[in-house]
Order: sequence, then C-alpha cells, then structure tokens
Amino acid sequence: MSLDYTTEQQVAVAAVRRACHLTSSVFNKLVKNETLVKGDKSPVTVGDFAAQAVISTILHNAFPQDLIVGEEDASDLRAESGKEMKDRIVALANEALTEELALGDNTNWGIGPGQEKTDAEILDAIDRGNHEGGSTGRMWTIDPIDGTKGFLRGEQYAVCLSLIVDAQVQVGVIGCPNLPIDPAHPENGTGCIFVAVRGKGAQQLTISGANPTPLSIPPTTPESLNFLESVEAAHSSHSFNDRVSSLLNITRPHTRMDSQAKYCALARGEGGAYLRMPTGVGYKEKIWDHAPGQILVEEAGGIVTDSRGEPLNFGLGRTLGENYGVIAAGKDVHPRVLAAVKQALNETKAKA
Repeated sequence: MSLDYTTEQQVAVAAVRRACHLTSSVFNKLVKNETLVKGDKSPVTVGDFAAQAVISTILHNAFPQDLIVGEEDASDLRAESGKEMKDRIVALANEALTEELALGDNTNWGIGPGQEKTDAEILDAIDRGNHEGGSTGRMWTIDPIDGTKGFLRGEQYAVCLSLIVDAQVQVGVIGCPNLPIDPAHPENGTGCIFVAVRGKGAQQLTISGANPTPLSIPPTTPESLNFLESVEAAHSSHSFNDRVSSLLNITRPHTRMDSQAKYCALARGEGGAYLRMPTGVGYKEKIWDHAPGQILVEEAGGIVTDSRGEPLNFGLGRTLGENYGVIAAGKDVHPRVLAAVKQALNETKAKA
C-alpha cells in the first residue's frame, strides 16, 4: 500500500490491461466463431468469469488484506454441470496471467510466465469478489465486462476497476479495447486505458499502458453540448433525456454507447454531459457501474451527482441505494443540466 496510491495505480493498470487482452481474445475466439443462439451469452459469461479471476488474482497478490466487490461468483462452476465452462475459464485466465511481463508489471502480483493457477485457485479468486461493501475500509470494485451487449456486437464495452477507501473512490481504471485512441483520427486504431487518482488528475494511456495523456474536460458551448447515453432504453430513459435536451435547446443528436466508455468519452471532451435516469421502480445502480467513471470525470474537471445534486454514495453496500439517476458533466454545464433535469422531473410528476 502507498499513501499516494502510486502502487495501487500500477497494479490496477496491470490488472485491467491483462483483462482487456483476455476479453478481446474471448471476442475473437468465441463470439466471432460461435453461432450464438438468441439469448445465449456463454462467451460473455466465460469472459466475465475469467477476467474477474485475473483481476482478483493480481489484487490479492498485491494487497492480500483488501476486500473485493465483484459481479460474479463461482458457485455454478463448482458443480459437475459447470465443468466444461469452468475448464474454459481456467484456461483463459491462465493464458492472461502467464503473458510475458509488460510495462510496470511485477512478478509478485502473480503474473508472468510459469505463474499458472490451479482450478481451485481460479475459482477462489472469482469468489473473493463476494464482499458486501460498506462505509469503512479499503475495497476494490470489479466489473469485468461492463456493457455485455456492446461486447457481443463488437462495439463499446469496458473493463472497470476502482479502489474505494472509507466510501470515497480513490483510484479508478477503465479499459476500453474498442474505443478509438484519438476520436478525431479513428484511423489511428483502438484501445485505451483511462486512469484517475484522487487529487492527481486523470489520464489516458494506450492499451499497453504507455503514452500517458492528461485529460481535461473542455468548456462546453451551447452549440457543442450534446448528451452521452446508453444504447439500451431499458438502462436509461431516452424519452426523459430528449425532454431535458429540449429544455436546454440542444439540437445535436445524442451519442449512444454501452458501458462506462461514456464516462471516458466525457472525460476527454466527447459530449458535454452523461445522463442515466431511472426507467422503472426498484432497480438500484451497482457501485461497480459508476465508481471508476465518477473519479475519472471528477479528476478531469467535471462533476458527478444524482438528480438531486447530491454526490453518489459508495458506502451503502453493493448498490448506490435508491436510484435518483446519475448526471455527469463539466463544471460549467452541470448546474444547467441539473436544473433542466429537475424541471423535467417536476413535469413528469405533474402528469402522474
């Protein structure tokens, strides 16, 4: 552990990089080459489990006392009926863990040639993500493949990792294998890692962890303001966003993409605001879906709140509690977006 989180940042980048390689491999080997029956998510399930195993293994070797809040658990894989999938997951995880050492890697983190793990070690690594969260202590959040449908389409998805200490996000790392390195020059290729450390700013790296570029959300003019939103209307209310757009006199079409890649796009100046307003009753946002993105946007000079203007609370457990939505934007535009959201909410209540 380090007081300035330098080691945590290095470990997190190394873990996300290997998980990005793994998920890209799963897409190329399984999604492209398998005939998917509608509703069959087996490749993404394999990728989810294997990526969580890789990240959890690295975290546990680097910080054995730290707790982990992960999306997956291995109970089904321990049953005889799960043996075939378990074998695929173990093989993929070991392939990623035993890759040659790269920039910033350390063999003490359980990675590099000859560092194969047993089936039991891989399953235990997955299950290490069963922490229930809370308001005190150190805990990591893992979302191994954020944006399942984007992943299956070969579009945007993200490998997301954050360190929360006493309910405040201190480190966030998001890997986006399919995001253009330079949105102005898509011909330059894809694959970025976004990193933020509390009080130390935000930066974009290549997928290899090189070429750090500081990130700063540029000022937003009325002409350049547009919304980033989820592809799926089930995830965030498109009609509500349209009403907020009209209140702000936004004429540009909304930019839709899956996953926390939206936070990354916002942090480097693509789109003026990210809106995720609830579509129904009862759903609670998971902390792993927003912790890395929140610190990335804040360290790039933005503001992230709910629709009441309150900060997101990462100390309530595995969720953010009652869903008041999420508004992320640059400091100059956030107050205007928040006011328009409140007006749209009041209109909705008046119609009810």
